[in-house]
Amino acid sequence: MEKTEKKENRFGLLGKNISYSFSQGYFTKKFQELGLDDHSYENFDLPQISDFETLVTQNTLSGMNVTIPYKEQVIPFLSQMDGTASAIGAVNVIKFGPQGLTGFNTDFYGFQKSLEPFLQAHHTKALILGTGGASKAIRFVLDELGIAHRFVSRSKKEDQFTYEELDREIMEDHTVIINCTPLGTYPNLSEKPDIPYSFISEKHLLFDLIYNPAKTAFLASGEAQGAAICNGQKMLEFQAEKAWEIWNMP
Repeated sequence: MEKTEKKENRFGLLGKNISYSFSQGYFTKKFQELGLDDHSYENFDLPQISDFETLVTQNTLSGMNVTIPYKEQVIPFLSQMDGTASAIGAVNVIKFGPQGLTGFNTDFYGFQKSLEPFLQAHHTKALILGTGGASKAIRFVLDELGIAHRFVSRSKKEDQFTYEELDREIMEDHTVIINCTPLGTYPNLSEKPDIPYSFISEKHLLFDLIYNPAKTAFLASGEAQGAAICNGQKMLEFQAEKAWEIWNMP
């Protein structure tokens, strides 16, 4: 792992297997453009969340982004959470201050800002593929927008569909499909969620939280059926800008 020179104002990304991360490049470039020579951004790649306490006590940090798989697991280590993060039940931004660590969620903001331009009147029901920490922010936004939704997962749970249950009727009824799974992330480019793509039409909107590659197998399969598609790039940029606002709040 490349060493980042330790600056006065240190920020970073908490996650696991995150060498591919968008955040480090984005914030490093941002700091350069703003002439913030005393700011740095590094990846904190932890094998397990129990290493978090040591990381925090041994380093002087100003702020942190949180990604898979720690958006929920990090919560017990925080002193407090803002109202939206509490309502969502997942954290992707941490602000370090005199009162300790405060958790925020900017995923919901990034998702809503990037989703809204694509929404049409018939987009009234959605399927959320995957049930991890990221999916919680997605659910929050759909609730805010008044879009009915059901989770899809591999195992049967109340009020959720399994992938096997997805048939023509369900697919035609739910015209927004959001991939919150890591399937299709580089380098596993051929992977995609196991849904019946043949039932997708030009009425559908497929949204993938993945940004690398820009067009996943999931999005390409939807596009081939005439669906509108959107990847996670803009969502990441919007949530990163909101994180920067939070870190700079007094």
